[in-house]
Amino acid sequence: MRKLFHTTAALSALLTTSMATNAADVRARPAPYAPPPLIYVPPPFSWTGFYLGGNIGGGWTSRDVSDTFLGANFNNGKNNDVFIAGGQLGYNWQVSNFVVGIEADFDGAANKDNTGTVFIPALGTIQVSSHNRWITTLAARFGVASGPWLLYGKVGGGWVGADDFTATNLMSGASITVHNNINSGWLVGTGMEWAFAPNWSAKVEYNYLGLDSRTFTFPAGSLFLVGDSFIERNRDIQMVKVGINYLFNW
Repeated sequence: MRKLFHTTAALSALLTTSMATNAADVRARPAPYAPPPLIYVPPPFSWTGFYLGGNIGGGWTSRDVSDTFLGANFNNGKNNDVFIAGGQLGYNWQVSNFVVGIEADFDGAANKDNTGTVFIPALGTIQVSSHNRWITTLAARFGVASGPWLLYGKVGGGWVGADDFTATNLMSGASITVHNNINSGWLVGTGMEWAFAPNWSAKVEYNYLGLDSRTFTFPAGSLFLVGDSFIERNRDIQMVKVGINYLFNW
């Protein structure tokens, strides 16, 4: 009996020691590793890709029309301004912070007041008119980007859809129209563009379109002013436009 008691006591002590040791092991065991939650960082904005958009704005010129034979000036010191609206398409390529590309745009011109009237004693009241119906340009763009902001310049060429030159004698009603197709010139410009969404940007820009003078000579057989010539000078057009683009930056 005594032997059984000693055996039972020894087993109880051993069991108690084992449980205490296991409990200590459980308390000392480190918690399993849990990786930190993933945080999505979007890629940096890039201007590379095609784009398509629309624009509105205004253009103005101080066109001067003079009669070389009679010495009359039909401009009367006024500027000719016009509302323009249209669209543009182009492509950008960004390397580091530098952006180069090409852009074409087309704008219709709501031209309504390219006329001038002068009274000539020997002939009566003469009115001359011609209108720019549209303006289109093709230019290289180059600029510096800072994230969603782009400051750029433009260099290229432009064309205007100008009506033919018409002279009308308001007293007799006689009218003569002559032609000259010199309607192209060089273009420089500058602007700023802001990408306000992943695929959308807004811009404001200024363009200067330099156009050569045009000369119109009335041929033999004209109702009046036979052999006379008219010169259109200062035909350069300045434009300020705001626009919005959709960027296909796949």
